[in-house]
Amino acid sequence: MSIDEVRAPEADLHHRVYEPLLDERAYRVEQIDGTLPKDLTGTLYRIGPGKHRVGNTLLHSLFDGDGMVSQFVLDGSSVRYRNRYVRTRHFEHGRRSDRIRYRGVGTQIPGGPLANIGRLPANLANTNIVNYDGGLLALWELGNPHRIDPDSLDTLGPLDFDGKLGFLGAFSAHPKWDPVTGDMYNFGLDLLPTPRIRTYRVDRSGRLHLLATVPMLDLVWNHDFALTGKYLVFVLDPLLPDLPKIALASHSFIDSLRFDRAKGTRFLLVPKAGGRPRIVEHEALLHFHLTNAYDDGADVVVELVRFDTPWDEVRGATNSINSGLAQVPRFPDSRLMQYRITRGGTVIERELSGRSVEFPQYDWRQSTRRHRYSYLAGKSADARVYDSIVKVDQRSGMETRCEFALSSVGEPLFVPRTPDAEEDDGWLLFLNHQLAEHRSQLVLLDARDLERGPLATAWLGHHIPWGFHGTFTQRIAR
Repeated sequence: MSIDEVRAPEADLHHRVYEPLLDERAYRVEQIDGTLPKDLTGTLYRIGPGKHRVGNTLLHSLFDGDGMVSQFVLDGSSVRYRNRYVRTRHFEHGRRSDRIRYRGVGTQIPGGPLANIGRLPANLANTNIVNYDGGLLALWELGNPHRIDPDSLDTLGPLDFDGKLGFLGAFSAHPKWDPVTGDMYNFGLDLLPTPRIRTYRVDRSGRLHLLATVPMLDLVWNHDFALTGKYLVFVLDPLLPDLPKIALASHSFIDSLRFDRAKGTRFLLVPKAGGRPRIVEHEALLHFHLTNAYDDGADVVVELVRFDTPWDEVRGATNSINSGLAQVPRFPDSRLMQYRITRGGTVIERELSGRSVEFPQYDWRQSTRRHRYSYLAGKSADARVYDSIVKVDQRSGMETRCEFALSSVGEPLFVPRTPDAEEDDGWLLFLNHQLAEHRSQLVLLDARDLERGPLATAWLGHHIPWGFHGTFTQRIAR
């Protein structure tokens, strides 16, 4: 479909959420409302699909946009902004051609099954950006990470850990760090040569070690995991690939996933120190993201955002980019939940918040340990997209929030005021797309007092398309 064929109604400003940003820019932000905290210094990085198109040919899957990294440099008195696209093969091809050459997660190559059979989705490096080895990694589910220069945002090339990532090179977009050892843990899903989950540990010298490999003939799609002092914790919902559809390439990968409620959800606990993984069966859940997990005696406790919207509706919403629909589909209804897996194999469920939320975050210093506060993007009563920042106090049960009118907010990252500050003593940093003005803001909240509203708002001269995840470092990029 050509760009000229899509005409979104001007009255529905929510279509601006996914509009592309084609230019790469670098400048000092001139308009800052409020006052920047002098002791908040460092660099925030965000990543997401910057454009859903190959040349002038539009793409329709949320997951198939080229990865774009945004950099915000804070020195205590000013904010500098820079953005760069990750130079993947897909991106470079799109600069030269309007023809779709690479298959996507939700996009087929024109020409039917014969044009797609045997082709894997292109690595778009669009899902997460993390600090690693003095630089950055741009991550995508089904392939190698891409190294990114933390100053210029130049793409330095893919990283395969000396070929140890296996046949597909799958490396999840959500690695976790052990705060005691500094080791990074992650996993990959392999459909070939046999369906399995491969788990990894990357030590502080950068060497990758294979932990457990868990064969699963009915392997499900899984996006995230959590880490405790003892385990890698997986919550495996029954999102099953339809293998004939995948093998014959009759459908896209996302359209080949089916939700089989009868199979239920499996909690998979993989011991970090080695040993046999443990599986605990539970009723069927649907989720994308976990918050944190911890050991409580012999029990394991994990927190996640559970969707109440059926899978077919969630999948349909992810395939509605550039659709020309009168209204942008609503983000899924959801709840923040906690699950306790007991030594005897019982799963105890607890609702932490009934508000529709996503992109759960917490104080990363509490990783693998019990955390008290969760920070999330949330929806107000009639919102189609996330327009609020929500804080949940698990100890008191209190929920506070900060709402933004006609806006699209992203994942809130917590930055502690000092290295040894108490949990919740710091700031929340997140992006807000002010839809009426079609401009994005970097917003700073006092994590202890969301209802006070922004401490500072740095207005960009343009918008940033809706994105996924990010990271913060105290290093001030040059």
